[in-house]
Amino acid sequence: MAAPELDPLLLDPTRLSIVALLGATTWAEFGWVRDSVGLSDSALSKQITNLAKAEYVEIEKGYVGKRPRTWLNLSDLGHKALRAHVAALHQIVAQSEETGSAHHAEGPH
Repeated sequence: MAAPELDPLLLDPTRLSIVALLGATTWAEFGWVRDSVGLSDSALSKQITNLAKAEYVEIEKGYVGKRPRTWLNLSDLGHKALRAHVAALHQIVAQSEETGSAHHAEGPH
C-alpha cells in the first residue's frame, strides 16, 4: 500500500488548526480566528502569510465604520488540501490498525 501523502504545510498543528477552523466557516474576521486558535496578532499574521503564499487562504481587508478589519477565507485549493491531508491521516490510522491487528492475532507465543 502506498504511503499517504501528508501536506507539509499542514503538518504544523497551528496551521492545521487555522485551516480546519476556516474550513468550517466562510470569511471569518481575523480577531475571531486569532481568539479561536489562541494566537497573538503577529503569530496569526505569520501563519496566514504562509497559508496565503500557498493560496490556501484568501485575505480581504476593509473597514467596519472607521475601524480597519481583515477577513480570512479558506480557498478552494485550501479546502482540497485540508481534505487530502485529513484523508492521509485517516489512511495512516487505518494502516496502523491493520498492522496492529495482524501482529496481535499472531500472539506472543
